Amino acid sequence: MQKKLQKISLVIVCLMIMFCSSIMFIACDKKDDNKIRLNEVTHSIFYAPLYVALNLDFFKDEGLNVTLESATGSDASMTALISGSADIILAGPEQVVYSQEVKDRPMVFGQLTQRDGSFIVGKEDQEDFTLEDLKGKTIIGGRQGGMPAMTLQYIIEQAGLVIGTDKAKGEVNLRTDVAFNLISSTFITSDNEYCTLFEPTATTLEKEGNGFVLKAVGDLSGSIPYTCFVAKTSYLKNKTDKAEKFLKAVYRGYQYIKTQSSEKSAAALKNSFSGMSDEELKIAVEQYVAINAWCSSPVMQEESFNTLLKILNNATGENYNPKFADLIDNSIASKIA
Repeated sequence: MQKKLQKISLVIVCLMIMFCSSIMFIACDKKDDNKIRLNEVTHSIFYAPLYVALNLDFFKDEGLNVTLESATGSDASMTALISGSADIILAGPEQVVYSQEVKDRPMVFGQLTQRDGSFIVGKEDQEDFTLEDLKGKTIIGGRQGGMPAMTLQYIIEQAGLVIGTDKAKGEVNLRTDVAFNLISSTFITSDNEYCTLFEPTATTLEKEGNGFVLKAVGDLSGSIPYTCFVAKTSYLKNKTDKAEKFLKAVYRGYQYIKTQSSEKSAAALKNSFSGMSDEELKIAVEQYVAINAWCSSPVMQEESFNTLLKILNNATGENYNPKFADLIDNSIASKIA
């Protein structure tokens, strides 16, 4: 009888373990189902609506658990997406053009920024700076193949200037051999007259007395689909609801910045930029609002995409001409807009 009771007890214990394990598995599965692994090309106030959405729990309001990882360039972000270590990336859409032959094709499903977010910084204060001032000078424009360098090359050449190293002929020496995260230090320690920097680096450098912010590249470049949210085709098909909730939360972040004071926006960004003062954050937000850096709608326009292709082809000497609908999926963004 005692052995029989022991067997029954053992069965009950096993059943309880199985039951508890099932509950834990379901709970973990549900939690993972709400998780989105986001990889960003770099960490910059240029992507402020995203950080506002994170810090003010707009993603949580949508039932999402978003984890953020920063890369060292759009190519690194795309590698993370293709390899499966990221679900969504925030990167330049040029990477989608480069990756159009990938089997599970990366697709843009929402646009965040619509202008170049860098600023031309000089060693001297020039109140009336123009691109003509670059003649016979050197400007550090980011790494070769990156959107900052390619956009800068495009606007320099569109202004009728020649890129080269012959200063006597007034050629503009556009350096593309400096890593993105080393531009500031290289500019400070070299005799190069100009560089391009994103916020908060540009404001910090000026505050420290190492240069002067002269001109927003975005004012010169016009509308470009500069940074976008990208996911694999299969993800957008199978996780449409998650992608929509994600984009909706980011859009709320944009609306917050547009409707609230720069002081409140700075406060909402503080957790993402603890090394910056409230005043520095406020100035950075105001600068990006002034150049209309962020999209009022996450829908990418075909005309803007065609400008991107002109920039790519001008810089690479290639003839990229993909169909807009093959790389851009506006179905989710259209619902939100």
